[in-house]
Amino acid sequence: LVSRKASPRRPQVGGCLLPLTMAPATDDEGSSMDVDAPAPASDQKVADVLKKDNITPSASAETASKYPDMALAQSLHKLAMMAGPEALLGVDDAKAAGVPDDLTETVMKQVGGEEVENPSLYRHLKSTLGWDAKSGILSDEDLTAMEEKHKTKVSELEKKVEEARENAGDMEVLDARFEVARFSAKSLSKDDALEAYDKVLALPKLSSGKTIDALMESARVALFHSDTKKNKEMIDRASKLAADGGDWDRRNRLKVYDALSKILARDVKGAASLLIDCIATFSCNELCSYTDFIAYTIVSNILHLPRTELKAKIIDGPEILSVASEIPVVCRLVNSLYDCDYKGYLHAMVDLQPILVADRFLQPHSGYIMRELHVLGYKQFLDSYKSVTLENMADSFGVGTEYLDLQLSRFIAAGRLTAKIDKFGGVVETNRPDLKNAQYKDMIQKGDLLLNRIQKLARVVDL
Repeated sequence: LVSRKASPRRPQVGGCLLPLTMAPATDDEGSSMDVDAPAPASDQKVADVLKKDNITPSASAETASKYPDMALAQSLHKLAMMAGPEALLGVDDAKAAGVPDDLTETVMKQVGGEEVENPSLYRHLKSTLGWDAKSGILSDEDLTAMEEKHKTKVSELEKKVEEARENAGDMEVLDARFEVARFSAKSLSKDDALEAYDKVLALPKLSSGKTIDALMESARVALFHSDTKKNKEMIDRASKLAADGGDWDRRNRLKVYDALSKILARDVKGAASLLIDCIATFSCNELCSYTDFIAYTIVSNILHLPRTELKAKIIDGPEILSVASEIPVVCRLVNSLYDCDYKGYLHAMVDLQPILVADRFLQPHSGYIMRELHVLGYKQFLDSYKSVTLENMADSFGVGTEYLDLQLSRFIAAGRLTAKIDKFGGVVETNRPDLKNAQYKDMIQKGDLLLNRIQKLARVVDL
């Protein structure tokens, strides 16, 4: 087995991970900004997306702004992983992860064309990804003209806000203010977009539903620009509002936002429980595709769910089976582990590595995930034996004895595996921990600590 080196950290392009933008709000995308009433849906667009992903539409999902486009954020991450002389995603790995050959040209047209039309992002990519040598590149004059056009557009949108404030009601002001924010997120910088959303949140008489919507869109702006601190701040604010009186749909969508935020913070166990709760009711197409959502669910839950629940909720889950053909590597990984096909399990891990690196949520933790998957496989195998020879275990995993000895010794020394290796006899002996003795020792240690603190407190009180 050739073990691929996992990236210890996610490299940044130009000091930050590539920013995204927001499309201007169109009449059919959210023009009716009623207190909690959903705007008229862009029926055909939403129906096409939901039909494609087999997802039941929901009121707030229909009116959610498309921008920032997290699919573009994933594309920018892939380009960043493939950039530079020491690219973390090589040509073969990129093909294995499903990266198209014309991704650079597609992103250039998307960012510089009418779909996104973001001059600051285009300049950033042009300098950091080496687009200067590409044909059809936009010149500095073109980008300057684009910026001037955006200034004019923002002025026009601000005038609409003032007109609505003078001649219309609160709902019209809210519509106009959302339009400014969405255009800012589409075509301006992160700071401009967050400032525009702050103005939305500062409006008086803003319902809790619309406040949650604005906070979620702000969180996506921060998430696209890899500002995890701001993203978590916005999600926490929205979660508090939803707990106090948000509707079921918004609370459910916030779970997905919170789960992906936890993945970025490497709280995989916390993310796993949230993700598995949302499988049947997922509607966050603006955040990630349903296929990616299922992949995140499987990868996070395989590390924490017991075998019985893994079988019921993951392997035999009807929603997961419906997209299993689109994520064959991830499904092969979990099935191999459950079937105790350890050789297939390690081969699936090798195939999983480039997929982890190509994903912006999983890449920062690819090394951690691969290590935990190794521990999981070794632990499950050793739990079945009192002792086993290194040679037999190596044959089961399809690796050499020296490689296996090195891996096991590292995990045993770190306390991750309760076993010991008889190097002379070539045997691995398992030491099943005695739960009662472990609890007794833990109680003694904590009791000693408590008594010491009480004694210190008593001396202070005597003084």
